Amino acid sequence: MTSDLQPELTLSSRLAFQGRIFNVRVDDVSLGRGGQSIREIVEHRPCVCIVPYEDESNIVMVRQYRKAVEQVLLEIPAGNVEEGELSQETVLRELQEETGYSATHLELLSSFWISPGFSTELMHAYEARGLFPSSLPADEDEDIRVEHVSLAQVPGLIKKGIIKDAKSIAGLMMAMHLRDAG
Repeated sequence: MTSDLQPELTLSSRLAFQGRIFNVRVDDVSLGRGGQSIREIVEHRPCVCIVPYEDESNIVMVRQYRKAVEQVLLEIPAGNVEEGELSQETVLRELQEETGYSATHLELLSSFWISPGFSTELMHAYEARGLFPSSLPADEDEDIRVEHVSLAQVPGLIKKGIIKDAKSIAGLMMAMHLRDAG
């Protein structure tokens, strides 16, 4: 697929905010078709999300309060890839921290941009199988409850808005499609 779209060239860039989880930079850009604009970019490390299979019919999910939306959400486990860590290592660490399980088999489903209009966050979605009890201490700033969910319930939970975060919906839909596709 070819495109005649031109890249935006960065004329200048400044750090507007530096945080623990993300930074915000402001770029002055030259538009490919002419003219200039400003782009506010959230710089975020890569992340992983995991669809952990207990068996062919059930998965492990987590429920936690999310301050940004002021709601308790039902999600698949996820987390940031730490400096020097491979995404597969992050998957196993996050599984252990959030669910108390590890896995014997990991499969990358896909990688996708969370919101490429303003963020550099790249999410790697994995399927985890062969779960066995293995835990690491949970992050001190997280209060997580593990839930066991039937795969048959997932489409209804999404449709009813019970599962409503993008990474969980994307990861679950990819896992279910690949499972059904054989």
